[in-house]
Amino acid sequence: MTNTRTTARRGHSRWSRIAGAGVATLAVLAASACSATDSNTSSAAPASPVANPASGDLSNGADNFYTSDQVTMEKVTFTNQYRMDVSGNLFVPKNLAAGTLAAAMVVGHPMGAVKEQSANLYATKMAEQGFVTLSLDLAFWGGSAGEPRNAVAPDLYTENFSAGVDFLRTQDNVDPERIGALGICGSGSFVISAAKIDPRIKAVATVSMYDMGGANRNGLGHSVTPEQRQAILAQAATQRDVEFTGGPVEYTSGTVRELAADSTPIEREFYDFYRTQRGAFTPEGTTPDLTTHPTLSSNAKFMNFYPFNDIETISPRPMLFVTGENAHSREFSEEAYRLAGDRKELVIVPGAGHVDLYDRTELIPFDKLTEFYTQNLT
Repeated sequence: MTNTRTTARRGHSRWSRIAGAGVATLAVLAASACSATDSNTSSAAPASPVANPASGDLSNGADNFYTSDQVTMEKVTFTNQYRMDVSGNLFVPKNLAAGTLAAAMVVGHPMGAVKEQSANLYATKMAEQGFVTLSLDLAFWGGSAGEPRNAVAPDLYTENFSAGVDFLRTQDNVDPERIGALGICGSGSFVISAAKIDPRIKAVATVSMYDMGGANRNGLGHSVTPEQRQAILAQAATQRDVEFTGGPVEYTSGTVRELAADSTPIEREFYDFYRTQRGAFTPEGTTPDLTTHPTLSSNAKFMNFYPFNDIETISPRPMLFVTGENAHSREFSEEAYRLAGDRKELVIVPGAGHVDLYDRTELIPFDKLTEFYTQNLT
């Protein structure tokens, strides 16, 4: 693949309260709002979509809960390198001939989400194209292990992708030398982090990527001042003291529970997915008020997360960055593309925003993703 830039056509009880915005600016809130449903048990089984929310905007083929009669889905559990359980869904094409070794990929959900939000859709669609796919829950979220729930741990998030590769390489219908990774939103930065240190990942694609480190350090458009950053870190450090001495856990950021007249466009964008029938999903045992909210004391870990450092060392393995023309997160895909090595491509989807590419099947360029993995997992 040559260097190109293209445009795609449409085709528990101690848990207390959620912290207010405080010193955090909207830009930092947006970084953590790139998240979804959490769980307060380390092995929660998925339930059904949330009952009776507003319908949400289902235009442009929005179909987060898409299923296909062309693929089989199996719930799987495996362990990562630290012996923590990882919860996943394995999708296999029904027409995969016996004895065939297929190309495969690990698919990651938006930051703080669960695999049932966006990742399953992508995994299903790519399985229809002949790939064996694995969607998974990041550590501390959904059905995957990790305490406390909703904790931020970028290294462990990254590790779960390599654990997914471990799992796929043991499957008798997967070619162990043809495995890629696909990350949506925050998972885009985690798959890049994984690929830098795991050469078994042969091709990397991101969709609506957030650099979770840069977004928390700098905010969108580098709008966070050094003074604001230091205040955020001080707030997190103070909360560590509270929790160490037995005080309640506090949460931050995430998608708003209700809209108000002064709700921002970004708040409205995330609300329409995570708080409506369009994408709302609550695994068994969750506390709805904590949906999408990471713990305040751990969120500072993102300040030390630099996924784009040494991104060029992934080369010559190919990279594809997909972002929306109107996405508030577009800057991250463009920066990753600028810094990446020789085999790279940037696709800008006309008319699409950030969350649009979570589930709007008429906007998501599945044909481009299919072409990318077909050409590069050979």
